[in-house]
This record gives sequence, C-alpha cells and structure tokens, in this order.
Amino acid sequence: MSTDTPKTSFDRVMLKISGEALMGDQGFGLHPPTVERIAREVQTVHDMGVEICMVIGGGNIFRGLQGSAQGMERTTADYMGMLATVMNALAMQSALEGLGIHTRVISAITMNEVAEPYIRRRAVRHLEKKRVCIFAAGTGNPYFTTDTAATLRANEMSCEAIFKGTKVDGVYDKDPAKHADAVRYDTVSYDDVLAKRLGVMDASAIALARDNNLPIIVFSLDEPGGFRGILAGEGTYTRVQG
Repeated sequence: MSTDTPKTSFDRVMLKISGEALMGDQGFGLHPPTVERIAREVQTVHDMGVEICMVIGGGNIFRGLQGSAQGMERTTADYMGMLATVMNALAMQSALEGLGIHTRVISAITMNEVAEPYIRRRAVRHLEKKRVCIFAAGTGNPYFTTDTAATLRANEMSCEAIFKGTKVDGVYDKDPAKHADAVRYDTVSYDDVLAKRLGVMDASAIALARDNNLPIIVFSLDEPGGFRGILAGEGTYTRVQG
C-alpha cells in the first residue's frame, strides 16, 4: 500500500457542518460513533498537512429559530442555540484528541473553564502549529447563524475555502430527495445561489463570502473519504464562486 500523501492546493480550510450531522440516525442529540466517523474524516485531511478550522451547528440540541417560533424570546433562544454549539464542539474535540490530533475549542461567548475566548492572533497561531480550531458559540451575537459565523471566521483566519458538509454531493436545482430529475451544478455563482434560493447557506453568509471572494465547496459528508478526496482533486461536489 502506498503511503504517499496526495498533494492539495489548499493550505487552510474551514469545515462547516450542521449539528444534525452528529446525531446519526437518532432524532436528537449526539451519536458518538457518528462523531468519531466525522473526526476520522478530519484526521485524513489533517494528515495531508492542511490547517483546519471547524464550525458545527447546534440544531441537534437546540435551534434558536424554532424556539423563537414556539413563543420563546428570540435573543434568549439564539443564545441557547449558541450554547448547544459549544457542546457539539467539545464532543468533536474529544473525538479528535482521541485520534491524537491537538484541538482547541474557541468560544465567542466567554466560558474559560471549557473553552478559550476568541482572540484572532492566538487562533491563527494554533493553526500554524497544526492544531484543529473549532469555533463555537457562533459570532457571539443573536440573529446570526452558524453559517455566517463560519464565513466570518474563515475570512478572519484567511482560509482558502469553506467546505460545507451536507447529506448530498453538491448543490442541485431542486431537492434531489424529492425530484429524480434534479440536476447538480458543478459550479454556481453566489448571485445565483441568492436569486434562486438554492439553500447553500443563509443570505448573510453568501453575501459575506461573495464580498471577500471566498469559495464555498458543497460536498457529501456521508461519503467516506469525500473530504480528503476533494482536497486531493477528486470526488463530486459543487463549487460556489464569483
């Protein structure tokens, strides 16, 4: 078996995944084997020498928008959602460190006992030392999603792309789970994503990526080796760009 590490054109990337990606086939919460599987996917990319940032949503535990829709005050609901992302980040940190990868959870809400506060220069230094940085608690502000947080941190960390891990292998013109004739885009512009409401990320995140010319690569997190494959120049995905 060859031990050669494939070359990649990316030196530093942001991996954005939903909280739901961590719950496996359960309807709620964390599924440790699923967390470990995703951690192994991250490990394969880390082994290529790529510097990795991560943002994980909190929807498997609490989603602020749904809480607000059920009568909870929106700001409180969003803060609860931010705390859920910290729980997910700690679970991923545990899984990654179980694989021998040094990992830092960096929270936009100060909680020194479980995570570092967000200090940009310190986070950059962690990446330079090949530590995985998991940015938790969103932007620290209500009314902003973890998609926006991922795009913000990716720009601050000078990432070369955002990798959006989903259940499908790219962006389609309509839901491929409901329409057999759905067509996958190889590339699509930021403006088309917004105009056609393709649902890659929320409008604020897409606009922030567009304004800073940060490509978004949408791929299937359920495809074993998919993350590493794309970095090695293989695989199926959609690239959102200008």
